[in-house]
Amino acid sequence: MRYIALLCTLLLLISCDSDPAADTVPSPKQIVRLSDSEIKGLDPQKISDLSSLRVAADQFEGLTRLGARGEAEPGLAKGWQISPDGLTWTFALQNKLSFSDGTDFDATLFPTLLQRLRAPETAAPAKALFGNIVAMEAANGNSVIVTLTSPDPSLPALLAHPAMAAIPMHRISDAGDKWTSDRPIIASGPYQLSEWKLNDHARLERNPLWHDEAVPTATIIWKPMDDSLSAMRLFLSGGADIAADYPASRHQWLQDHHPNTAHSVPYLGSYYFAFNTRARPFDDRRVRVALSMAVEREWIADKVIGIGNTPAWGLLPPGLTGTAAATPEWAHWPRKKRLQSARALLDAAGFGPNNPLRFEIRFNSSAEHRRVAVAMEAIWKPLGVEASLFNSEAALHFAALRRHEFALARSGWIADLPTPENFLLVHQQANGAGNYSGYDNPDYDRILALAIAEPNLPKRQILMRQAESLLIADMPILPLYFYVTRNLVAERIAGWEDNISNVHPSRTLRIRP
Repeated sequence: MRYIALLCTLLLLISCDSDPAADTVPSPKQIVRLSDSEIKGLDPQKISDLSSLRVAADQFEGLTRLGARGEAEPGLAKGWQISPDGLTWTFALQNKLSFSDGTDFDATLFPTLLQRLRAPETAAPAKALFGNIVAMEAANGNSVIVTLTSPDPSLPALLAHPAMAAIPMHRISDAGDKWTSDRPIIASGPYQLSEWKLNDHARLERNPLWHDEAVPTATIIWKPMDDSLSAMRLFLSGGADIAADYPASRHQWLQDHHPNTAHSVPYLGSYYFAFNTRARPFDDRRVRVALSMAVEREWIADKVIGIGNTPAWGLLPPGLTGTAAATPEWAHWPRKKRLQSARALLDAAGFGPNNPLRFEIRFNSSAEHRRVAVAMEAIWKPLGVEASLFNSEAALHFAALRRHEFALARSGWIADLPTPENFLLVHQQANGAGNYSGYDNPDYDRILALAIAEPNLPKRQILMRQAESLLIADMPILPLYFYVTRNLVAERIAGWEDNISNVHPSRTLRIRP
């Protein structure tokens, strides 16, 4: 009987050891991260979704990389120098660089990467981001010279994008697109993909030939979880270390019960509604300003949304051109004074009890967008405004915005890079259909052009703030709040630093003893 019992115990242990699920849970040598969707591809020049880019950034490194605070730092390059006019950047490479398969590479790789990125057959989604680069040249095998059309202080952040990371062109020339099927994949960064089970998990292991010190955590598991509630439950049960999202409806509960794990942080995104300035009634600045004056932004951010969003009176999130976000002079007037001023502006524009202001609020289908639209409708009723609501699915909604078929419509912007111009360029007349409001102010365009041409960063930021001030004064958009990101991080994880870019490279994370 003892023999049979021992045999059963051994069989049970063997079955537990062979359980595939046991290999994808948190352990002393393994961090499990939940992304909000499945990886769409492994070639960093052919992806655009956030989940794929995060996994790519763990495996492929460029001249620069993003650190724990979301800021650009030296990567494959050990540093850089900038010409006085800001148009020429020279990146000096680290010594003795090689891919994970032992193949050496030098500066000559990077012009080839840019050429592939721009090739029509690559169909790179990020191609337009690199449009300011005139040329990329190798100098003596140890330096890369980048020439720009206009100065760009954010170039180090741009070159940290996985689309310009070092990928194994020696393997691509032999295998074409099949190189992404290699296991382990040939990588230039701290990790390399050793296993990918579709809709289950991706396993990343240390790259032993990475140029930097070995990363503190041997294995990273990425799991797709498109349902944020399921992700939260898995996290709380101990099945994951990090979740990339959680339901907005559970924010307060998490703050009350798990305050050390729930992170709600300002993000590089602005939430606003766009006025159609091409037609009545919003071709009149007085009407736009009156409606904006009346809106209770703190109430909308705190009560209607309630996930830690910061109220917004301007376009640029705090930190892009200074510590504080821009606000018009009336932003903190008492409500009574703001309503009186708003009524006076509407009266001057010809709207009142005998001619009420009527228009449609258009938004794409979402509980959040509906709540905001309903709130604004209620806020404007004391002014005699008669606003109706119209919602449609996202594709139809934004098609209508591009065709200018709206009066007031839900919009917003999430930046590709932490730069003010990434927000401000959207509202140039030259942006065409993408300039939903139709804003057309030559002074705004002129100041923005001066800002982009300015190589001195403090002067550049002053000009960017001036451009934003013009935008706020003209009010072609109605800013409401800045986006936040929501993450869950287990207390056993160290190295996580909240930041506006929501960048958290796996190489910067470690497991507490």
